Amino acid sequence: MKLGVCYYPEQWPEELWAEDARRMAELGLTLVRIAEFAWSRIEPEPGQFDWGWLDRAVTTLADAGLKIIMCTPTATPPKWLVDANPSMLALDAGGRVRGFGSRRHYCFSSEAYRAECARITEAVAGRYGRHPAVEAWQTDNEFGCHDTTLSYSPNAARRFRLWLGQRYQSVEALNRAWGAAFWSQEYREFEEVDPPNLTVTEPNPSHRLDYNRFASDEVVEFNRAQVAIIRGLSPGRVVTHNFMGFYTEFDHFAVGRDLDLASWDSYPLGFLEQFWFPEADKARYLRQGHPDVSAFHHDLYRGLGRGRWWVMEQQAGPVNWAAYNPAPLPGMVRSWTWEAFAHGAEMVSYFRWRQAPFAQEQMHAGLNRPDNVLDVGGREAGAVAAELKTVGELLACAPAGVALVFSYEADWQFGIQPHGKHFRWLQLAFEMYSALRRVGLDVDIVPPDADFTGYALVIAPSLPMLAETTLAALASSGAVVLFGPRTGSRTRDGHIPANLPPGALQSRLPLRVIRVESLRPGAGPRVEVSGRGLAGRLWREVLETDLPPLATFEDGGTAWLASESWHYLATWPEAALLDLIIARVALEADLPVEALEEGVRLRRRGDVQFAFNFAPEARRTPAPADSHYVLGGPDLPPAGLAAWRIETP
Repeated sequence: MKLGVCYYPEQWPEELWAEDARRMAELGLTLVRIAEFAWSRIEPEPGQFDWGWLDRAVTTLADAGLKIIMCTPTATPPKWLVDANPSMLALDAGGRVRGFGSRRHYCFSSEAYRAECARITEAVAGRYGRHPAVEAWQTDNEFGCHDTTLSYSPNAARRFRLWLGQRYQSVEALNRAWGAAFWSQEYREFEEVDPPNLTVTEPNPSHRLDYNRFASDEVVEFNRAQVAIIRGLSPGRVVTHNFMGFYTEFDHFAVGRDLDLASWDSYPLGFLEQFWFPEADKARYLRQGHPDVSAFHHDLYRGLGRGRWWVMEQQAGPVNWAAYNPAPLPGMVRSWTWEAFAHGAEMVSYFRWRQAPFAQEQMHAGLNRPDNVLDVGGREAGAVAAELKTVGELLACAPAGVALVFSYEADWQFGIQPHGKHFRWLQLAFEMYSALRRVGLDVDIVPPDADFTGYALVIAPSLPMLAETTLAALASSGAVVLFGPRTGSRTRDGHIPANLPPGALQSRLPLRVIRVESLRPGAGPRVEVSGRGLAGRLWREVLETDLPPLATFEDGGTAWLASESWHYLATWPEAALLDLIIARVALEADLPVEALEEGVRLRRRGDVQFAFNFAPEARRTPAPADSHYVLGGPDLPPAGLAAWRIETP
């Protein structure tokens, strides 16, 4: 377990570098990420490279005993390159150019820009690929940030047509797949197809779904090209990419297959503020972050990295990009760091070494203030470094008893046709994950094509396009399975199945969804279960089935049913109902459930159990009385954590 930091030598006077490197090492940091935004300094003129400053920066860091995560600088192409080839820029859905002046100003589908990326990647990897201080590589930076996955440029349109030709082989097959007879949308040749923007009203949903798939494939290809160059010029080094939180515009699992490990950028307070959470949660967890946001992504990216993952950017103070940007509660930077290690992280890197006093991120805190004085986050990073020496290395996370199935394609489908304003697939998945955590369960997050062998319980928040291979894998696992609403509601082409939803799932769960409705917030539906009146929200399905209900709507319709340990929900459960359902299926799967105090979360790594307190009040550590603590103790103050050895019989 290591600590690192993001550093930008090009942004600081060179006379600071040696002192910075010395202080990093003294603080206990061992890895330093550099150069992801430095293209204009590396190549100030076309074909003219200035390696001197970067050579000296690498030497300075190496002389202090630090290892380097070198980056490809392709997230920020320089102005001269944009001016020479303006067609490399993306167009947004409104047809506007996304121009120079910030970052991520390129289109993934620009072949000219891809060639420039290959050229600069070869140059940087050729220069530093075998340097003994370079331990790892990061491709680009935060693919898709600022809504840049989907581009509607002429380059994207041309490559989309080629993609369609490969997928469908004939335009007749495309017309059938898209239901193009509707509204006279039929095409005579692939060259007639445009991206699905600038239409008078809603574009064809199958057209949009394919455009999402195409855009995702473009990201995969873009990343793969850089990875191949790095592997050839820098053998034996780890290659990663820093993914983001709550971002689903491309299939991260597909990108991750080309990487050695996954990494992500963790900003708990910013995510709480920016996403769907109710005002009460935003107030209660203002300075701690929601108890499950970081953990959700830790488990997602552990799955994506096939067990290996890092935090590349850990929030160290107030950020600058949310609607409101509070400071973390004292102790939270330490707690967030240990939470990542508890979920299996090999490295946590803080953003950034020093707060910049200029440009777009001058309000974004770092480990040091702009006047170069160590800030609260820096002191807490140092505390973790000292604790790591005491705790020592931990065993890897064992496979959890629960798998949650995460589908980027499902998120696209619901985004295209939500049928209700607030129906978000990602939110549904997160809420099911959160319910699992509230009863103390560890969770693995896996793709739909995963091997489910060994899991006692599998949660599928919703799989609208449910593949036969996924069904077969679930069946062979023997796990208890819970399917959320709208599972099996679409074919691969985005159509309603001929036998009605849940489509192929009917072979295991004999039911048919004969009607659906979306409901306004607060409009229910009411659900009766075990003599209690609880609630769903936003969604209600009318089921035709002979299976006995486990819960019913007020009118007697089935809200929840099961057959041979496979469960189906006909609504989106509110928290109380969801907690009851999760506890019931967990017990059916012989998994231990624990009634945790509000705000307390558990995670086991190897033979060490961790507990974290996200509540603003003190809590008790849920550990046996005779526990041997390696961190903390029986009391959990706000922002507190504890860890104890699990005694094996």
